[in-house]
Amino acid sequence: MITLRGLTKRYGDTVAVDRLTFDIGEGRVTGFLGPNGAGKSTTMRMILGLDRPSGGEALIDGRPYASLRHPVREVGALLDARALHPARRARSHLLAQARSNGIPARRVDEVLETVGLADVARHRAGGFSLGMHQRLGVAGALLGDPRVLVLDEPVNGLDPDGVRWMRELVGALAAEGRTVFLSSHLMSEMQLTADRLVIIGKGRLLADRPMAELLAHSARACVRVHVPDPRERRELADGLASFASAEVGATDDGALRVTGSTAAEVGDLAHRLGVRLHELIDVPASLEQVYMDLTASSVQYTAPDAAPARKVTA
Repeated sequence: MITLRGLTKRYGDTVAVDRLTFDIGEGRVTGFLGPNGAGKSTTMRMILGLDRPSGGEALIDGRPYASLRHPVREVGALLDARALHPARRARSHLLAQARSNGIPARRVDEVLETVGLADVARHRAGGFSLGMHQRLGVAGALLGDPRVLVLDEPVNGLDPDGVRWMRELVGALAAEGRTVFLSSHLMSEMQLTADRLVIIGKGRLLADRPMAELLAHSARACVRVHVPDPRERRELADGLASFASAEVGATDDGALRVTGSTAAEVGDLAHRLGVRLHELIDVPASLEQVYMDLTASSVQYTAPDAAPARKVTA
């Protein structure tokens, strides 16, 4: 369990993290989202004792990171996958960490196998791709078999197979009862990976909810209903219009798109009206849609809208 209470970080007059309060629980993957400059990396660094908070606290199982007796065995972290000497061989890099923390050498070989780097264990890191660096960084995070994992953009640089592997890995770790806290800018992947989401903007908390709940209760969520008979379709649309919160529109293929209502409510109304349905489903919003809505006023670094390239003449 990671606990943040009023966590704040100031740099002069700039507030990078502004009174964050939330819990990162065991047995689930908690995703951490926010625009560039929102304070995600600073928050993770304070959790790991690398930056001193200006106010509030970040605790791991009720204690600051600096007070943990065996931190590598309790918390695994990946903040910068390329933060190692390029001449160091992969196995030697992990072996140095293991020996300095009383971890047996056989554990090094186990984690190299886990992350798929066993065949290049004796290769120098300078020749690794970004994705291979990420895998090596994850191996380091797993080295002490910790109960808590803090991973900053672990899928950055991974190919599609690597992204799927990472999703399955963190899911399996959470299923073992571990605390998994990871950030990413890949919305579609985060939607598949995280059980709960924490979203911040300009250092402030914007959302802290289970993934399914956040998407289902978004204004972007809707109900799709297909009524084959045009007369019955109009009858159902008129009946839905009587709901104060419901809005009814049409899709390109002739189905109805209902917002402000649920599939159960639409189905009950169709039953009362004797309307025959061929399709009735709740369509949750995409994480990208919800994220863009929540952070619209929190984006610090923007570029002008794309425009056609101008022809350059001599």
